[in-house]
Amino acid sequence: MNKTEKCDCSVVHEDEFDYVAKRMADDSELEDLAEFFKIFADNTRMKIMWALDQHEMCVNDIAVLLDMTKSATSHQLSVLKDANLIKRRREGRVVFYSLADEHVSIISEMGMKHIHEKAVEDQVE
Repeated sequence: MNKTEKCDCSVVHEDEFDYVAKRMADDSELEDLAEFFKIFADNTRMKIMWALDQHEMCVNDIAVLLDMTKSATSHQLSVLKDANLIKRRREGRVVFYSLADEHVSIISEMGMKHIHEKAVEDQVE
């Protein structure tokens, strides 16, 4: 059962407040960050990124793996490419997709680690 603790305090803790206020990102950066994470909020895009974290793949292979049409797969790849989360490499007539950089892989892997740790905590309770 979730218990929510409430703070009855009405005093500003100046040291903590000042520390955080000096380090707070500006609104436009936080808005960009929120938009960035919206890309991760789609199950299909997460599946594609997870697959590409394992190995580069072409549109057809991704479509078959995820039981999607090539058109739907291409659309999602376009969204990921526009967000700079994936890159592509042409080899003759085939275009291979992979994650743009290690940061994308780390974000996905850290999210999965968090989910697994939370599941273990829930089992203990």
